[in-house]
Amino acid sequence: MKVSAGDADRFCQAPPAKVRAVLVYGPDEGLVRERAKNLVTSVSPDPADPFRVADLTGAVLDDDPARLADEAAAIALTGDRRVVRIDRAGDKQAKLFTAFLKDPVGDSLIVAIGGDLPARSSLRKVFEASKASAAAVACYRDNARSVNQLVRETLAAANLQGDPDALAFLTEHLGGDRQVTRRELEKLVLYKADGDGRVMLEDVLACIGDTAELTIEDVTNAVADGEVALLERSLSRSFQEGVQPITLLRAVARHLQRLHLVASRVQQGEALEAAIKSLRPPVFWKVADRFRAQAQGWSNVRLATALDRVLEAEIACKQTGAPALNLTSRALYEIAARSPLARRRRAG
Repeated sequence: MKVSAGDADRFCQAPPAKVRAVLVYGPDEGLVRERAKNLVTSVSPDPADPFRVADLTGAVLDDDPARLADEAAAIALTGDRRVVRIDRAGDKQAKLFTAFLKDPVGDSLIVAIGGDLPARSSLRKVFEASKASAAAVACYRDNARSVNQLVRETLAAANLQGDPDALAFLTEHLGGDRQVTRRELEKLVLYKADGDGRVMLEDVLACIGDTAELTIEDVTNAVADGEVALLERSLSRSFQEGVQPITLLRAVARHLQRLHLVASRVQQGEALEAAIKSLRPPVFWKVADRFRAQAQGWSNVRLATALDRVLEAEIACKQTGAPALNLTSRALYEIAARSPLARRRRAG
């Protein structure tokens, strides 16, 4: 069965007893790991307990398919229920799981950890088609609403209250990866441990002002502004910091989509300022002038073309053996070079 996004966290913290196997997958690797850990700890409080948690990989099962049933049927020395955690599960194991789920042995909970599996994935279909014994949990990147909620919950748990500007900044700059988001919030909580209970914008800037998220923002703005030299520096810094090519492509896509939404509303007769203020999350005040200039320069047609190019690059990056860094860089350079703001500077 498919677990809905709204039920995913609750399901992973306490999966129904009838569910024997859960596939956790998606583009947000941090959230995948977090939910997989919650599934494991729902059975074994210590996820590293060697007597109750068995660790396998998709490659191990390819070499020895019988290990799945053997580990699932094994009994812990303490007599407690066990967990079989399978990392890097993929379509190669689809037939193995199909056979296992037809007649599962033992009572262990199987937690399969996959990557960003597409809708056509045969492994996804095995878990989604099961009506009782298996489930699939998708882990998509947090949107503005879920990031804002996570920020508020984390601060509240530490008896902290965020200033509106601080919350807006955190909402806009976090969310690319759940683990990264949590680490940044933990750092902020520690920074304010002996403070007055209020989290201000200057506190946030002091803690996350040099994170990769801000480097990504440099990339997105350099693309929209057509600043090729800045884009070159920002791309180099992003890759050095370990930012994945697809993460950059999706960040640029989100930025272009926000510009496209504004352009569409202006085309329908709405005032530019009103269209920008309607965005959620709101545009951070420190970059409001820059965003406004971009919204004035880009047209719907140009934005649609740029978004198509980003999508084309992402699809190409997902091909086996594809040079993702080169494909991403080429696409972003092309979009930046065609930016109407760059053309205006050249004309001037």
